[in-house]
Amino acid sequence: YFICCLAVSDMLVSVSNVVETIFMLLHDHGLLDLHPGMLRHLDNVIDVMICSSVVSSLSFLCTIAADRYITIFYALRYHSIMTTQRAVAIIAVVWLASITSSILFIVYHTDNAVIVCLVAFFCTTLVFNAVLYLHMFLLAHVHSRRIMAFNKNQRQSTSMKGAITLTILLGVFILCWGPFFLHLVLILTCPTSPFCNCFFQNFNLFLILIICNSLI
Repeated sequence: YFICCLAVSDMLVSVSNVVETIFMLLHDHGLLDLHPGMLRHLDNVIDVMICSSVVSSLSFLCTIAADRYITIFYALRYHSIMTTQRAVAIIAVVWLASITSSILFIVYHTDNAVIVCLVAFFCTTLVFNAVLYLHMFLLAHVHSRRIMAFNKNQRQSTSMKGAITLTILLGVFILCWGPFFLHLVLILTCPTSPFCNCFFQNFNLFLILIICNSLI
């Protein structure tokens, strides 16, 4: 359920960005003639879709990490802890919170507090995932050392696979999302600096990286 929701969120991130780009191109070339008020309303709707899909995608990454953590450290109690009803309730809360927060973000998009909230949310997501996955990797490393008594090469192989998996999970996450949120941080800290303005010019590239994360 959680992985499917993550897939839907990531798909919405890509689709929303593509739809917004298409509308912008049609409007700039005079192929889409809309009343300014209608155009602004449509832009707000698409922005809410993009923001809610981003927030929900990050939230479901954390949810999946927590679910895997429970699977490993509470294996015997997993099915009593993570029931279908609780899973559905978590999914509903994540989507509802994502949509509600996104509406508030778009309504108050000119307030710097919105950017601070988004950056803080990203940093919290990053730390949460890193801590859980590192803890799981350390447990796998301990288990592999115990297996060493039966097969000496098994420990190195298992540890290496765990390290590679952990590196891919966190590396892709940071690489794809990091530039976008660094962009937000620079908006707060140095909006008029020449260096920051040079960085701002690559905003479309940052969106492409987010879409790449969705594809991956």
